[in-house]
Amino acid sequence: MLVQQILKSKGDSGVITVTPGTRVAEAARILAERRIGGVVVSSDGTRAEGILSERDIVRALAVRGASCLEEEVREMMTRNPVCCTRQDTSDAVLARMTDGRFRHMPVVEEGRLVGIVTIGDVVKARLDELSMEKTALEGMIMGH
Repeated sequence: MLVQQILKSKGDSGVITVTPGTRVAEAARILAERRIGGVVVSSDGTRAEGILSERDIVRALAVRGASCLEEEVREMMTRNPVCCTRQDTSDAVLARMTDGRFRHMPVVEEGRLVGIVTIGDVVKARLDELSMEKTALEGMIMGH
């Protein structure tokens, strides 16, 4: 399955972005309100300059305390995030996420942000694909 199929199945909710100068507390509020685990950091809404996840915030809280919430996202974000394109396969994306131990991957084409996929999106797509294959095989065995 291709990333473009995963994005299509998610619907067009757009990618939530914050600017590098956004306060971490505001980014955390956005994550909580939207019930998402990460935001793409972009000065112009079109380039993926970084990514900030719940994990990044929790780690900073553990090390620096609540004062980190007043910092700007640029101080905490993961710079130059690993990205994929719509033509990448779900297996390739899942392997990169697993190897890199991260859960969010911006989808970028020609330098422009076109979507985001999470490990949950990729696993769901893979399970759906396996379910369809199982049904097809069962049909073949039963002679349908």
